[in-house]
Amino acid sequence: MNNKNVYMPGPTNVRENVRQARSLETTNPDVDADFVEFYKNTCEKMGKVLNTKNDVYILNGEGILGLEAACASLTEKGDRVLVIDNGIFGRGFEDFVTIYGGEAVLFSESHKRAIDVEKLEAFLEKDHNFKYATVVHCDTPTGVLNDLSKICPLLKKYKILTVVDSVAAMGGEKLLVDDWKIDIVLGGSQKCISAQPGLSIVSVSEDAKNMMNNRKTKIIGFYCNLTIWQGYYEKKYFPYTMPISDIISLDRALDNILEEGMENVLSRHKKIATATREALIEYGAELFLESGYSNTVTAVVTPDSIGALNLTKHICEKYNTIIGTSLEQYEDKILRIGHMGENANLDKIIYILYILDNSLKDLGFKGKGSLVSLFNEYL
Repeated sequence: MNNKNVYMPGPTNVRENVRQARSLETTNPDVDADFVEFYKNTCEKMGKVLNTKNDVYILNGEGILGLEAACASLTEKGDRVLVIDNGIFGRGFEDFVTIYGGEAVLFSESHKRAIDVEKLEAFLEKDHNFKYATVVHCDTPTGVLNDLSKICPLLKKYKILTVVDSVAAMGGEKLLVDDWKIDIVLGGSQKCISAQPGLSIVSVSEDAKNMMNNRKTKIIGFYCNLTIWQGYYEKKYFPYTMPISDIISLDRALDNILEEGMENVLSRHKKIATATREALIEYGAELFLESGYSNTVTAVVTPDSIGALNLTKHICEKYNTIIGTSLEQYEDKILRIGHMGENANLDKIIYILYILDNSLKDLGFKGKGSLVSLFNEYL
């Protein structure tokens, strides 16, 4: 298989020590009590990244598993669920809610900006009869970032449980789970954490556990049932065979983050994201968003004369590099620069800006100056 340079908003590049960790000889995770201790310790490291004392679980399945498991575990037939929608993944929660019999009520706003908290509050003043609400921290297809520090406490004020998809932000954006009153937060190993794909990260509050444990009906299914994890440590028993190599790898990736220090990690992401956006604007490119820029993904509008799909095809064929467009209606409109995790390092971002600059010029777009030089000026 031909190895290509990959610069996507997940899966991100994986550091060599993380790859090596995944290749280590392992024990039997079903019967070795020492692995239960290792797993719990890894969950506690994840808790430090999330700033939470809530239970943290690592599930065998990439990030979408966590999203569905949260909805499966909370939703009963007829439950009204508020789906806060300002992006493709934000609206996507509607599917999970309805699959499990809930009634999804959408609070929809433009994909070009963060959720207006004042408008949300005005909405809730009129209608707040919801079992729980879903919101996306960073909606990956556009890179829009929502202010959880205001949204989640507002929802809890109305006694609405909060479910947050932070897959594209966890580890690259500030996340204070306990302070911001987030009941369930969901992440994935392959984004800012920069481990291999295949694991979901879930933290669950006492309020969320109580709601799950006091349902009138049984949770549909087993794999998406978050209550099967309760008491695993006391019982020294997992509900299914754990992907031990993936967890060892994740543990090493978390060590990389904690050794650098979360404040330094967040500062690095912000510095690179800001310089990238400023360079693109001065270069003459158009950013998709009007506000709510995340530090993990930047969405660039591709000129109609070129097209995002044609641009990425050219980059792949000429420069052996994979860079992502977006999804659905934005597939041929947006080019996404995923400066998250290991991708949020100078060697990676400078390389992709150099390739992007050359590729746009190859296809007839003449920017103002050099993207790399402009980026360096804004660092």
